[in-house]
Amino acid sequence: MAMMDTPLNAWLLFPHAPRYFRDTEVVTRFPDGLVHRYTYAEFGRRAQRLMHALDALGLSPDARVATLAWNTYRHLEAYWAVPCTGRVLHTLNLRLSPDDLAYIIGHAGDEAILVDPDLLPLLEEVAARGGLRGVRRLVVLADRVPQTTLPGVVAYEELLAAAPEFYEERPIDERAPLGLCYTSGTTGRPKGVLYTHRSTVLHALAAASQAGMAIGPGDCVLPVVPMFHANAWGVPYTATPFGAKQVFAAGPLDPAALVELMARERVTVSAGVPTVWMAVADEIARRGGLPELRHLLCGGARPPAALIERYQRESGIELVQIWGMTETSPLATLARPKHHMRDWGDERLAASVRTRAGLPLPGVQVDIRDEAGRSLPWDDETMGDLVVRGPWVADAYLGEEGAAAFTEDGWFRTGDIAVGSPDGYIVIADRAKDLIKSGGEWISSVDMESAVMAMPEVAEAAVVAVPDERWQERPLVCLVLRPGAALTLDAVREHLAGAGFARWQLPERIEVVAAVPRTGTGKFDKKVLRARFEE
Repeated sequence: MAMMDTPLNAWLLFPHAPRYFRDTEVVTRFPDGLVHRYTYAEFGRRAQRLMHALDALGLSPDARVATLAWNTYRHLEAYWAVPCTGRVLHTLNLRLSPDDLAYIIGHAGDEAILVDPDLLPLLEEVAARGGLRGVRRLVVLADRVPQTTLPGVVAYEELLAAAPEFYEERPIDERAPLGLCYTSGTTGRPKGVLYTHRSTVLHALAAASQAGMAIGPGDCVLPVVPMFHANAWGVPYTATPFGAKQVFAAGPLDPAALVELMARERVTVSAGVPTVWMAVADEIARRGGLPELRHLLCGGARPPAALIERYQRESGIELVQIWGMTETSPLATLARPKHHMRDWGDERLAASVRTRAGLPLPGVQVDIRDEAGRSLPWDDETMGDLVVRGPWVADAYLGEEGAAAFTEDGWFRTGDIAVGSPDGYIVIADRAKDLIKSGGEWISSVDMESAVMAMPEVAEAAVVAVPDERWQERPLVCLVLRPGAALTLDAVREHLAGAGFARWQLPERIEVVAAVPRTGTGKFDKKVLRARFEE
């Protein structure tokens, strides 16, 4: 007797919330203070209307449908409707420059883009660079189309109003692509990572567990991590079928408004990068804590130990460090204590668990290797290259780019340097490449160096990460000037902006040096520069 061979696709999870959690709410607060709320029953009807609307737009059956949008209920509808029609959801990072967005849209082959009205000007800039040549349909996520120079834009709500609210389930192969996210372009152009229906379902089941985000029907989840960043860490695909109430804060971060929203909606779980929880800590302390907030998930960079300790001490809130990448869907490890650690004090837990990247989720295999690919001991001391594999870990990039990052037997070379402990926890010790992670987003030092060295005043340039209280890290440009030349920070920033760097990537500091230190092999020795300027 065999078990039923049920395909692991989006239709396995989508009907669950409208059927069994029909009265549970989905809440969105917009920057102007307006709040939209409805139930999973209404969510289900509207998502199915969107499925019909996508068919009516005349898109290819397997079309890539992009979103350029904040965290909202409409974005959640797209998260489910697009893959349930057999198409691929491609979340565009609105923090990228118009040049990068133009490249990504063309590289992905997007046929349609769903865009929030306040982001139309950004899309107009992309269009000015020829980035929308292959896009057939533009849909603004609003009641009506605002003023725009873009042709042929249609309104989301008008499309839904004309569509039926029941959509017959489609047979979809579980290995068909469901979603597409691009890396932040750590070296060279961003690379595409395709998620399958199978990988997304398995990731959701693991993420909801107590070893993961610990999300269930009694929870209220607020993802501060953007829905355009690595699938919002999988929260929409986890919270929805498990029946958790979902709360979205649209627009840029407003710490006071965010904490007020958390208190009002009785949030139990939230997720964001360390810079978010640094900004929010004072607001939570000012309120005397948030008694129903059980834990905060913190990823994108290693949170300072002082921040973890502050949340525990002042508010009794557990700040759970997580590690993952776009290539790992993204959850791979979480810093959860084991049963025998239940009686350990906060100080011991901090040293042994909370300041570490965590334990691998079941299904994720992790190894730490030397340059020859040999496994290294997990002894709390030996550092090596972190490699991972598993059912929701990518085994290639879109178009087979960056093949060197993947081994023949399925391991992904993360580019991180890690240390393993005897009890199975990992610590991210350093980065193999001198990347800068600012506010949870990558900045390529190599790309910035190349752009700066194109300036006629510059003989050499090295870009290193320096600590920043708000953003964790910021880029510092070290310059060797040509004889008789002079250069200002404003001139460097203007040049980089013209070279396609986004505003948030631009440095706030430059240093003129006599020479860039070198290693024995003649490479720039950035660790010397970091040591010199990190204060």
